[in-house]
Amino acid sequence: MSTETFGAPVPGAPPRAGVPAADRPTRRRRRASFGGEGSRLGTVVAYIVAVVAALVFVTPLVYAFFSALKPSREVLLAPPRLIGTEVRWQNFADVFEYAPFRTYITNSFIVSVAGTLVVLFVSATAGYAFARLRWPGRDIVFVLFLGTLMVPQEVLVIPMFVVMQWFGWVDTYQSLVFPWAFTAFGTFLMRQFFRGIPYELEEAARVDGAGPVRTFLRIILPLTGSALAVLAVFTFLNYWNSYLWPLITVNDYSTLGTLPIGLASFATQTGTRWDLQMAASIISMIPTTILVIALQKHLVKGIATSGLGGR
Repeated sequence: MSTETFGAPVPGAPPRAGVPAADRPTRRRRRASFGGEGSRLGTVVAYIVAVVAALVFVTPLVYAFFSALKPSREVLLAPPRLIGTEVRWQNFADVFEYAPFRTYITNSFIVSVAGTLVVLFVSATAGYAFARLRWPGRDIVFVLFLGTLMVPQEVLVIPMFVVMQWFGWVDTYQSLVFPWAFTAFGTFLMRQFFRGIPYELEEAARVDGAGPVRTFLRIILPLTGSALAVLAVFTFLNYWNSYLWPLITVNDYSTLGTLPIGLASFATQTGTRWDLQMAASIISMIPTTILVIALQKHLVKGIATSGLGGR
């Protein structure tokens, strides 16, 4: 029979070997105390690093905002000054008079939203096929698909433009949306998330008579909200900030120009309106900032879980 009952020594039993029982709580308290101090120190250091990093990233944005309120001649003064001699809120209104900026914003919204929806659909279905369905050559095809991530976009610009000419899509919304909607990044992200979902859910759906399509739509897809949010934000930002491809595939910038092209329009042969360009840059950041703030919780959860692989 054991010499102890619920951790208490039995009367008459020999003492434990090692440290006396009376000293053990003291050592535990000391270890807990040291651990607590170390934990508090680590928290303080983490906050300091986070604050310093935030200041490094926020400083250029703050300077750009105040530069948007300066007269054009004072933006590039040396030494630089944060606040100009006068505050010109009119610069934000002049942006829409200097260039067709409303058209640029509208086109960017159309292209970014449409491209994001296409990427979410393609990535979710392809990721499900690579993660949950079994078919010959699946892993080989997936590796080859991932290999396309090593090809820079600049290398694909000319072949992609030739394909758009074959389709007759040059200078259309289709050429701005579809060429970059079938990328391996979104498929890889969704595949990793799908592999973390228990297989028992699919087995239960099959027992109830659900096929692969119904299982995907009714069981699997509703569980991927966080991963879809992460992919949606990354994709929207990619379309919103794209400059090279719209510059090549669009001929009539006044009709199909996007925001990055619109920002470049403030630099002309006669000079650059730095005050208006800074104001336009601040305006262009508002939609993406709102999107990131709105999906912040889903972003944190999705980034934390999307990389966890299943079997």
